[in-house]
Parts: sequence; structure tokens; C-alpha cells
Amino acid sequence: MPQRLPPLSALRAFASAGRHLSFQRAAAELSVTPTAISHQIKRLEEDLGQPLFRRLTRKLQLTEAGRALLPEVAGAFDRLVGAVERLKASGDTGSLTVSAIITLAYRWLAPRLPKFQARYPKIDVRLEASQRLVDFTRDEVDVAIRHGGGRWPGLTAIKLFDDRFTPAISPKLLEKGPPLREPKDLLNYTLLRDVPYFEWENWFATAGVKPPESARGPTFDSTQLSAQAAEAGLGVALVHPEFFADEIAQGRLIQPFPIVGQNEKAYYLVFPPATAERPKVAAFREWLLAEVAEFRAESERAQAKRRIAAR
Repeated sequence: MPQRLPPLSALRAFASAGRHLSFQRAAAELSVTPTAISHQIKRLEEDLGQPLFRRLTRKLQLTEAGRALLPEVAGAFDRLVGAVERLKASGDTGSLTVSAIITLAYRWLAPRLPKFQARYPKIDVRLEASQRLVDFTRDEVDVAIRHGGGRWPGLTAIKLFDDRFTPAISPKLLEKGPPLREPKDLLNYTLLRDVPYFEWENWFATAGVKPPESARGPTFDSTQLSAQAAEAGLGVALVHPEFFADEIAQGRLIQPFPIVGQNEKAYYLVFPPATAERPKVAAFREWLLAEVAEFRAESERAQAKRRIAAR
């Protein structure tokens, strides 16, 4: 029958305290209190039947037993950490969980994933479409695409797209509703809003129109939903013109004015710095940035063609 080991938490506390010769520094390293470290060490010493530290005024010293035990325990934890990290970083195989905000997941990322899978057939992508901010320390997510200002403490953020928006309306609603001759005429329609819903105020300011005094109208938690409601004739939505280019080109939605609003927010790829060079994360990052560059180039070519056609 294998011999019972002391609790791993006590051994870990000893390894940290022995390395720093300080209960306080060990507590900071392990995110516990100095009292908790002291109790763990005392329990370990009771288990072993001998002291591991001499507790002197303002400092610690290892006893002979402590000096003998420390390299063995510290080395064992180093090997354990190394084994776990190697397992996490092993190869470009396994699953890659991507959390992306709903509109970008549906409108842009999902249609392109077959290209990633074709290039990396051993990586199984799991796409989560959600508006919530994932917690990388708790959720099983490798990378995320977020919308915001680009600063999330403890995470690397790489900008993908600017936040751009322009009105879009169903041709049926436009046919039976008031005419849209200039931007202020939009105030005669129901304005569909996303959360947060200050984009309409931003767009009206860009168009030189005083925005409505109150934020009224149906509210949706994503542009994907508000655009679907606009296509059904519920009102006018604000959409990213490139993300909804197909609906506009096919006439399912009409962009009544060429004015495009923009704010300080953008779409970002985010991930913890510690996982940046894991093969599957690096592969997805490099592929995604190449896709973004190609998408931007295509969008610029399409805009240039529209400008020429409008002359």
C-alpha cells in the first residue's frame, strides 16, 4: 500500500516559503494570507515530526531537514507544472473554443471557418456566439472576439475591425412609409436599437441632425437581431455596411444614405498572453488576421467601385 503523502497544499506552501524565506512573499505568490501559509507549514512540520524553519526575528532560516527537503519538493512541483504546460501546448490538434459576439459570429466568422478547418483538419473549432464577456480563468475558452475599447486587464487584444454603422430599411417598409429624402426624415420611422443604444445618436450627429431626445423603440441584444427585425419591416436598424453587404446588394435591405457613423470602439481578438504561442491559438490568430486583411481589401475595392458608379 503506498505511503500517505502530506497534503499537496502544505508542500506547495513549503516550496514557496523555502524559496523566498518569507511567509509573506509565499502568501503573495499563492494568493493566500501569511497566516494560511504559517498554518500549512506548521501542519507539514507536525506531519513530518520535525521543524523545517527557524523562525527568527524578521526572517526565516531553513533547518537541516528543510534544506534537504526543499530541492526535492520544489523540483517535483516544477516538473508537474512543466508537464501540464507541455500537455496544454502539445501540437496543433484537439479542440479550439472560440467565443465571439453574436453578429460577428453569424455574419463574418462562421462562413469562413470551413477555410480554417481545411487548413488545420486536426483542430476542431467550437464556436460560442454570445454577448457575455468570458472569464479565461474559469471558462474553457481559448480565444474570444470582443467589441469594446480594446483594454481588458490581463489580456492581449488585437484590433480586427472598426465599429461602423449605417441605417438599413426594408424596401417594403420604405415603399409604404414616409419618403426618405434627407437624414432627418428617419425620425419619422421606428428606430431599432442594439444594446448599448447610443449609436443612433452618434449617427445623427455625423449626419448633422439633432438626435431624438428620448431613446424609444424596440431594443435587441445584437445587430444580427435588429437587422432581421428591420428586414421584416419592424423599423430601421443600424448595421455594419460590410457585414450586411449581401442583404444590401440583394435589395433585402436598403441603405438610404451613404453616411456611415463610427465611434471609438472596435472588434478585437483577445486571449491570455500565457497562451499566445500555443500552436492552435497561434494558428487561429495568424489565419484570422489574414482573413481580416483580405476582407478589408475586398471592402475597399467594393467601395471604390460604388464611388465610380455613382459619378
